[in-house]
Amino acid sequence: MRIYNLFPLLAGPVGHWRSHLERAVELRFDWVFVNPIQLPGRSGSLYSIKDYFAINPALLDPHARQTPDDQVRAMVREAERLGLRMMVDLVINHCAYDSPLLQAHPAWFVRDNGRIAHPFCEHEGQRVVWEDLAQFDHQGSADREGLFRHCLSVVKYLCGLGFRGFRCDAAYQVPGEVWRRLLRDIRRDWPDAVFVAETLGCSPAETRQTADAGFDAIFNSSKWWDFSGDWLLEQYRQTREMAPSISFPESHDTPRLMEEAQGNVEALKQRYLFAALFSGGVMMPMGYEFGFRRPMHVVDTRPDHWETTDTDLSGFIRHLNAVKARYPVFQEDGPLEVVDCDNPAVLVLRKQSSQGHGEALLVLNKDPWNRQPFRAEDLYRFVRSRPPLVDVSPEWPLDYLPTPFEFELGPGMGRIMVTEPAVA
Repeated sequence: MRIYNLFPLLAGPVGHWRSHLERAVELRFDWVFVNPIQLPGRSGSLYSIKDYFAINPALLDPHARQTPDDQVRAMVREAERLGLRMMVDLVINHCAYDSPLLQAHPAWFVRDNGRIAHPFCEHEGQRVVWEDLAQFDHQGSADREGLFRHCLSVVKYLCGLGFRGFRCDAAYQVPGEVWRRLLRDIRRDWPDAVFVAETLGCSPAETRQTADAGFDAIFNSSKWWDFSGDWLLEQYRQTREMAPSISFPESHDTPRLMEEAQGNVEALKQRYLFAALFSGGVMMPMGYEFGFRRPMHVVDTRPDHWETTDTDLSGFIRHLNAVKARYPVFQEDGPLEVVDCDNPAVLVLRKQSSQGHGEALLVLNKDPWNRQPFRAEDLYRFVRSRPPLVDVSPEWPLDYLPTPFEFELGPGMGRIMVTEPAVA
């Protein structure tokens, strides 16, 4: 899955999304993911949903002759005509605190000292409470069946709008048996429906338990890897046979990488290259290709926050997405290992297809600021497949790979070599 995250508050009314959808196609993405589009509560946050069966007015043309639902359906049909599949956020772990559901179905919610509870998390030793949200009680509700039926009707409503993919927000907060039943019931009517679990911040055990509920993919934490520690590869090994994972260089929950990297374009290229090739799937938010620095805010972002920059990574991203689409080894979470290298500033990863589709070698400069030398007496000692190795790097690809091999990697530069035949 190659997913372009179209952030709805930045894109504006759905009738204006065509240029963004066309850009996603041009960049060789095959899915477009949009954050929640339903009516938010008093806080205005996209993730604080007040009415699950109404569309956010900020995403509608008030003068259109079509109904709100039909405006969304028209956008989805346009995406499909362009060859894209549409994915939307599915938020069933909580709702807005001012939702009518609290009055109509008080038994659906977690209680704290007699009051409907707000969800919370621990961040850097501090308790963070989302006071605009009410926590659904999927585990202990006296009306679990009614709550399940509500969630099922929400997914059916979104399927009726044309969506066939669902990013399941904080999926680990919903019991696995609820997901199993929900996914089974939806796939009975929409067998092509795809469910992706958002599991960031939970333990490996929670991630495995969630993935085991039947999800098509999960999100991984590769964005935070320093290219040296063992934790990411250990997480990868623990979950890769249960569900493929999806990497991202930044998301709507993180600062913009261009801001974090102090304007270093090479850092953006490095992180997208790694995200695209590390795991079976990749997701990139809109604006990354242009080096946007303003964060995506679930309340305050508006279309006039679109930035004018001197950066355009479109060709670089398009090439990597094409490589991912062409070589099956990059479309799965196959066996992966770090190969010893003389230069500690260079990462060498060997990725193998678990389905017999060959191998790939990734040589990455960990340093996005400085050049680093890489030397190998024989590149073929890094792989187990028979020659030839083919260089499919986005920058300065080589027609011939000599022995010994020497190359001075630019800041953050990656070399990509494959041994497998490409998909026609």
